[in-house]
Amino acid sequence: MRLLDANYLLRFIMHDNLEMAIEVRTAILSGTVHVQDAVLEEVVHVLKRVYKIDRTVIADAILKFTELENVETENQTVIETCMQYYSETSLDFVDCLLAAYHLHEGHEILTFDKKLKKLIARQDES
Repeated sequence: MRLLDANYLLRFIMHDNLEMAIEVRTAILSGTVHVQDAVLEEVVHVLKRVYKIDRTVIADAILKFTELENVETENQTVIETCMQYYSETSLDFVDCLLAAYHLHEGHEILTFDKKLKKLIARQDES
């Protein structure tokens, strides 16, 4: 299994180093690559805090990347829902991810976070 790290993915999304972006593209075209949830969290954090990119733009970039052929995530449906929550709420990425895992895989989420509890309660009412 070939795993991407955050810097590799950031170069592809940002295209701030053309040579590195091409290397990432070549790696993806040459076979399946896997992106773990923790790497996506780091990428989202860097895009938000360092590059000051809007949440909706981040969500769109992550979704476009994870939907590429040869790119696998731990659970694409969870990532799609997570990014929807991320773009529509003020919750951080990890809380959105937890809520998405609750929705799609039925995981019980133990938290003191009131906003996360509220989102989960809305899910459970639907």
